[in-house]
Amino acid sequence: MGVVILLVMAAGVALMLARRLPTAFALVLLAVVIAFLAGAPFTGKNSVLDTVLQEGAPTLAATMIAIILGSWLGKLLDETGIAGTLVRKIVEFGGDRPTVVALGVLAVSALVGTVTGSAPAAMLAGIIGIPAMIAVGVPKVTAAGTVLMGIAVGIPFELPLWQFFSTALELPIPTVRGFMAKLFPFALVAALAFVFVETRRRGTEHSWSLKSVDARPRSRREELGDAPWYALLAPAVPLVLALGFELAIIPSLLAGVLYALVTTTRPGSMNKRLLRTLYGGFEVAAPPIALFIAIGILLAAVKLPGTVDALEPLVKAVSPHNPVAFVLVFTLLVPLCLYRGPLNVFGLGAGIAGVLIATGIYPAAAVLGMATSYNQVFGVADPTSTQTVWSAQYAGVTPQQVMVRTLPYVWAVALGGLCVTAATYL
Repeated sequence: MGVVILLVMAAGVALMLARRLPTAFALVLLAVVIAFLAGAPFTGKNSVLDTVLQEGAPTLAATMIAIILGSWLGKLLDETGIAGTLVRKIVEFGGDRPTVVALGVLAVSALVGTVTGSAPAAMLAGIIGIPAMIAVGVPKVTAAGTVLMGIAVGIPFELPLWQFFSTALELPIPTVRGFMAKLFPFALVAALAFVFVETRRRGTEHSWSLKSVDARPRSRREELGDAPWYALLAPAVPLVLALGFELAIIPSLLAGVLYALVTTTRPGSMNKRLLRTLYGGFEVAAPPIALFIAIGILLAAVKLPGTVDALEPLVKAVSPHNPVAFVLVFTLLVPLCLYRGPLNVFGLGAGIAGVLIATGIYPAAAVLGMATSYNQVFGVADPTSTQTVWSAQYAGVTPQQVMVRTLPYVWAVALGGLCVTAATYL
């Protein structure tokens, strides 16, 4: 039966790759089929309806709340002009020096990447940052890649992501935080290498910019929407509280929301802005929330006793335990997290992670290291991820061009993360 379940998983991957079904729908269908194959009853204990669907759907509820709060803060950074002001200040400082401007946009992308991921983060940094880089001669593919590599620097400190891995892998937040801190230097070095190597190797390309960044309005605050300097600290507030003071994730994000609001909004306008940005945050958060509901259902299915018993011998037979073999095998498998492949943690990869833990193949912390390392690749180079598609299209290139240029750098990040995982947990 284990072989049949694996074949069903492969069919699910094919459906997602062929775009016959949205990822969330495919994962739910896959979970139900796996549960029936594992011999789960229709209702009752360890059943399809009560365990997989009813209990599985809200499994990642804490992550969903964190996603909403992160999206809310992202909308505030946009509406209040905080994100735009950060990028403009960087552009003004960099002048006509392509590398300096790119490094500045990289820094802002990393900062907003800690608040919210995916396309919202790319838009916050890229709407002004990409045209600014193109205007000073940064090649278009490099401009798009710089925003994505910057977001990847922020990913290890993205608080909703901490909550996701903590809940999905049943690990305490300090364990997740500790490994993310170890992953961060690899992401930072790779991003800096990308900017320095690509801007110098490709030279400057002065071409049409998507948006003028050299406006000189009558009033900078009115026309450009500059936020006051102290408001620019808003993206860092949740990170400082969660990382420096070890405050819980949801209160940290709420503190960031309140700080952004209080430092940019008059008292009489606070109610309207709060509601408007909150509703806007729900719109941004809806797609990932749907995905997290589906992932919770899939995790419930792969943790059923029948599923574990069926898959355990097969998974044990193909899983390397030697640290060197672990690093080599899973480094070579990095491309399987692209194109919504089987190792994409926001797809079938979550189910595979659940199987590895439920069967006792690897400790949960080792699975965390593997999943987060792959996520660094997916977040930058996957041509089907929303942030990659948006950044590439906004810069006027294709997602595949961005993938080819960025993949070597993020592959190196994954290698570093897997080495740390093997050295620490195996």
